[in-house]
Amino acid sequence: MKNLKLLILAAFLGFLFTSCDRNKVYEEFIKIDDYVWQNKDKIRFEFEIKDTSSLHNVYINVRHATIYPYNNLWLFIKSSSPNGMTNIDTVECVLSDSKGKWQGEGIGDIWDIQIPWKMGVRFPVAGKYIVEYEQGMRVDALPGIMDMGLRIEKKDEK
Repeated sequence: MKNLKLLILAAFLGFLFTSCDRNKVYEEFIKIDDYVWQNKDKIRFEFEIKDTSSLHNVYINVRHATIYPYNNLWLFIKSSSPNGMTNIDTVECVLSDSKGKWQGEGIGDIWDIQIPWKMGVRFPVAGKYIVEYEQGMRVDALPGIMDMGLRIEKKDEK
């Protein structure tokens, strides 16, 4: 009887946690070695898109330590679609306000922020897409960046 109650509780919690993120299409974080992002190192995400009719929101996820020396992070983002089309964007990720207060969610000296990149977009072709981040901060070694992520979710049609 006790095992049955635990099984039901585990199933309920699993349902609860997965149902809260029903719009997620893709999300991945890539760890930065030694928390120092080298200028030559590109961060690459590959994901499959099947739904070409829905609108999507695309976010840049940044996890950094408080030792990060800047209030922003410039990225060069190259995106490639299955039909060979490529696009390059320059994006400024603002990590702190003008007084130096970190934005996002923080625990101790670790901060997470999700930056909207492309909102309400339709992926024109089904298949494998590639997104690459390159840091554009004009320094060879950028300290304090712990992980970089990409999140794609279906836009609520409310």
